[in-house]
Amino acid sequence: MNTFTISKSNCATELWFSQDKMHLVLDDGRELAVPVDWFPALRDATSEQRKNFRFIGGGEGIHWEDLDLDVLVEGLL
Repeated sequence: MNTFTISKSNCATELWFSQDKMHLVLDDGRELAVPVDWFPALRDATSEQRKNFRFIGGGEGIHWEDLDLDVLVEGLL
């Protein structure tokens, strides 16, 4: 019998926005899309404010300085 382990990560490597969703790619290849409405500060932000983010904790979270907003990837899963 063959056995294998599936490793899952909670670290983001890419982030972008569509009209009504925030899209993430995790370092294990999974892709995630969540409604921007979950985060009123992001929903109401300009495109430039949304683009001004940085990954924190090695990709475990996302920080928007202009919006004073932190989002943990684990909380989106």
